[in-house]
Amino acid sequence: MSTDTVTLFFALLAVVAQVGIVFAIVCRLGRGVPLLARAGDAALDLIGPLALPMALAVATVSTAGSLYLSEGARFTPCTLCWYQRIAMYPLVVVLAVAVLTGDRLVRRYVVPITAIGSVVSVYHLLVQRYPTIESSSCDPTNPCSFTWVEHFGYLTIPGMALTGFLAIAVLTMIAPHAPTIPTDSEEST
Repeated sequence: MSTDTVTLFFALLAVVAQVGIVFAIVCRLGRGVPLLARAGDAALDLIGPLALPMALAVATVSTAGSLYLSEGARFTPCTLCWYQRIAMYPLVVVLAVAVLTGDRLVRRYVVPITAIGSVVSVYHLLVQRYPTIESSSCDPTNPCSFTWVEHFGYLTIPGMALTGFLAIAVLTMIAPHAPTIPTDSEEST
């Protein structure tokens, strides 16, 4: 299978995730609109119980994809790519433990990590689009502004990483919460 085919596959997965992210945001912002509220509730009923395993799948595919790009396709990761990897790779372990143990409060750990990864991804996208802002932290022989892959006229590797981070954040946020522990005053009533 060619590198172009593999990157197209990852790009298509990213587009599907982007559609899901936009849908989740529109439903959340449109809670006052009955149709959007019903659509959001139906989606939560369907996806909610599977949200953590889906977040784990996104993190695993993102990690496998980045490893394929560097080890299989021989794309040399730039400095910003490494920072994104530093944020993405631990999510596989954290989410796997959460899925196996039923930890529904994992969002406390995942959302801050995805926020950091998202910020790096956005900065990387800006560097790709506006190479003059590239900092001295990037290697001149492997600049962060270099675009290895671009699909659909906008989707590059850091764009796919950003999509992965956002999808993981949204999925962990819609995962069912842990049951609340009653306070002493609630137990006495």
